[in-house]
Amino acid sequence: MPQIGFIFDWDGVVVDSSNLHEKSWSILAKEINLSLPDAHFKKGFGKRNSVIIPEILGWSQEKAKIEQWGKRKEEIYRELGEKSGIQIIDGIHDFLKEMKLNNISAVIGTSTDRENIELAFGQLGIENFFLGAICAEDVSQGKPHPEVFLKGADLLGLPPEQCVVFEDSLHGIEAARRGGMKAVAITTSQPASLLQEAGADLIVDSPIELTVNSLVQLFD
Repeated sequence: MPQIGFIFDWDGVVVDSSNLHEKSWSILAKEINLSLPDAHFKKGFGKRNSVIIPEILGWSQEKAKIEQWGKRKEEIYRELGEKSGIQIIDGIHDFLKEMKLNNISAVIGTSTDRENIELAFGQLGIENFFLGAICAEDVSQGKPHPEVFLKGADLLGLPPEQCVVFEDSLHGIEAARRGGMKAVAITTSQPASLLQEAGADLIVDSPIELTVNSLVQLFD
């Protein structure tokens, strides 16, 4: 087996958190008495709050407000997650165990805050499957720029061309391809047709369909 490493996006790939994130935006909007544009949540998939607030929501261009509101939105998300629990994506735990049995190392590469991941780690007990995480705080450029995944490859100690990225967003697939990595798409948030157009090497509806062997074959 060739030496390869895995880089997992977080929301929509490892955890099923979309409802909590969408609800947290609604709560924040009410708190600050601002409205949410139609389809804002879908348009924001895979993007950082520092992009969502000024460009998608159009709430403000003021850096201090963007930072304040983005921080508060994540606080609300964690409050909701503590109350209701954060759900793991079906099939991902079994796949992580198969990965571990095959001595494949993995990291997380995500646009979410580190505290969000730590909360889920505490609830789900999956931290030991990962060498670490590259989070929103660790990068200056969001997806589709490949910075988050390139730093993930560095954390794995592997060149990008030996890495597989698992993503559910179009921006994430593009970032993986721009970084020179294999891109596996999960149809959690986007249809297969769009993920294919974005350049995914493999598309599955669920991690249940993933096997280590099918991923090794991407390098043949």
